[in-house]
Amino acid sequence: MTAPQQPQPSTALLTDHYELTMLASALTDGSAERDCVFEVFARRLPDGRRYGVVVGAARLLDALADFRFADAEIDQLAATNVVDDATLDWLANYRFTGDVDGYPEGELYFPGSPVLTVRASFAEAVVLETLVLSIYNHDCAIASAAARMAAAAGTRPTIEMGGRRTHEYAAVAAARAAYIGGFATTSNLEAGRRYGISTRGTVAHAFMLLHDTEEAAFRAQIEKLGTDTTLLVDTYDITAGIDTAVRVAGTEVGAIRIDSGDVGVLARQARQQLDRLGARDTRIVVSGDLDEHAIAALRAEPVDAYGVGTAVVTGSGAPTANMVYKLVEVDGKPVAKRSESKESRGGRKSALRRHKPTGTAIEEIVHQATSSPDLGEHDRVLPIPLVRGGDVVADVPTLEDSRQHLRHALVSLPWEGLKLSHGDPAIPTVFR
Repeated sequence: MTAPQQPQPSTALLTDHYELTMLASALTDGSAERDCVFEVFARRLPDGRRYGVVVGAARLLDALADFRFADAEIDQLAATNVVDDATLDWLANYRFTGDVDGYPEGELYFPGSPVLTVRASFAEAVVLETLVLSIYNHDCAIASAAARMAAAAGTRPTIEMGGRRTHEYAAVAAARAAYIGGFATTSNLEAGRRYGISTRGTVAHAFMLLHDTEEAAFRAQIEKLGTDTTLLVDTYDITAGIDTAVRVAGTEVGAIRIDSGDVGVLARQARQQLDRLGARDTRIVVSGDLDEHAIAALRAEPVDAYGVGTAVVTGSGAPTANMVYKLVEVDGKPVAKRSESKESRGGRKSALRRHKPTGTAIEEIVHQATSSPDLGEHDRVLPIPLVRGGDVVADVPTLEDSRQHLRHALVSLPWEGLKLSHGDPAIPTVFR
């Protein structure tokens, strides 16, 4: 799935004021050109999570290409006196010329995993902090929640339908992240256009209420969409709605949707009624404030698909991945913050994941990039080159490739690490 090429506005002002004041000060005292390494990592996983899912690399690479201070951006900064003229002159010629390594999309991460490493001058790298973190904190949070929901659903498809529950552009990124996380389709048409994700949707309760009778609404929908559509049967009375749906569409009606009430009990009753009416192949879709725990609780019920809105686009209670962008090396020397509650480890790092011969992951080893541990037969190096000298060198995978990468990664986790209950990370992170 390849996104169509469209002109994009500058991403340069998707940043925080203090990054440019740091830049201005560093340019003044001569430290701006010092060679630096920044790393993106999460000190801990959100409460109750056993793993995180990396998504955001492709969106970052696109945003990095558009990170330019053109006349409009320079004029805005000048008019608001954010920085001085010398800094404006420097920004007008900005182009990232450094290196970036990162975990591929669909990879798992754990506390301390160096999911992204940026090597450049302080000036070039510091201004990217907010852009990097806004993409990674959002996309990783959504993908991590989506992966838990898709795993809870098993072979039953999940439909992302949360566009009305978040910012209009965040909804597009959320649909992309949810698809990598394992969702089958989205309701968001812009995500369909931009990323090639299959879109789905039929009617809302407003359409049902528009018509004088439920039967009239069903007939109008079937006339336009055919019998292989999904009829919303819970606007009034579900039992009567199912009777009407089968009477209007026949026993070949594609699906019914239940959007309210105790959907588990209602799905069971609906299945019995549909079978009794001869509509044995009619699918049952449920929606309405579902999350991974609700989906897991419905595993034994006769549900064929799940529509998920608010929970997936808000990270199911963890709307951010809590990732940070920290300076870890200056001119080849490790540096680290030593705050008791926010300690970081200095030096540019890499990571590998160790597995048993059976393929089960054992641990993630984070080590100084200059001294890699011996690589065993079943070990896998995690970061890959993304940018060299400012140019993208990675072959950006398709969304389907990233979905498959995640599936393989999840299969490698110990069974305990796939549980939805609270517990330690699925595998330990070892620092060397």
